[in-house]
Amino acid sequence: MLFQMKRAFVPALFAAITATIFAAAVGAQVQTTTDTSVAGGATQTTKTERGEVVYVSGNDLVVRAEDGQIRHFPNVPDSVRITVDGQQLSVHDLKVGMKVQRTITTTTTPKMITTVQTVTGKVWHVTPPMSVILTLEDGKNQEFKIPKNQKFKVNGEMLDAFALRPGMIITATKIVEVPEQVVTQQRKLTGTMPPPPPAPPADQPMLVATSSPKPMPSTPPPTEVASAATPATLPKTASSVPLIGLLGLVSLVLALGIRISRAGLRLVS
Repeated sequence: MLFQMKRAFVPALFAAITATIFAAAVGAQVQTTTDTSVAGGATQTTKTERGEVVYVSGNDLVVRAEDGQIRHFPNVPDSVRITVDGQQLSVHDLKVGMKVQRTITTTTTPKMITTVQTVTGKVWHVTPPMSVILTLEDGKNQEFKIPKNQKFKVNGEMLDAFALRPGMIITATKIVEVPEQVVTQQRKLTGTMPPPPPAPPADQPMLVATSSPKPMPSTPPPTEVASAATPATLPKTASSVPLIGLLGLVSLVLALGIRISRAGLRLVS
């Protein structure tokens, strides 16, 4: 038993002597490194919003969404580009009536952030297994809490807190892993120009000129009254019988006149 204790004491004593020898040359320092690694597959979600431009002035934009809500976008940056028919347009190129669409692709990637903190220094005091006070390279002492099952590297050998001795140059490494969700978004804006107004039919003029009607006179002119009172032709219902009677009467008067003339001639002779 005594032999085993001596064997256990010799390495510790050797480590203490080694620590003392290098104590003047080695100081304390704390180094922290952070590494981020992908911890799983990424997931993507896509959201599409559509609307119609109802007002645009400078960098001020108002859009009516599909659900009828009015959305106001003040101070739209000039760097924002909207793809319309293969062309990249800015907010100043938008027109009222244009259909716009915004597609938002959200990518969520699970990652693991690993922080490695390495402390190298000279043991000034140790309270195993709770804490250890190290002398830092600026000559000041700093206390560090010892995590459970923490190991310390001394001359290439890994020791626990109970094996530490004042004057030893030790190196301790603390690893902290924190899961994190990294979310990134990609936005794409597209649009279509409003349709042109419908053209009028080919047989219908675009503008029809009309003149205002002349006011009707209160009393028609005399010539118009006369022409209206006396028709130019007889009605179709008139008959030729009176004309025949008139001709017969004239013939009878002529015959009577001839007879009277002959009688007068006889008396003279």
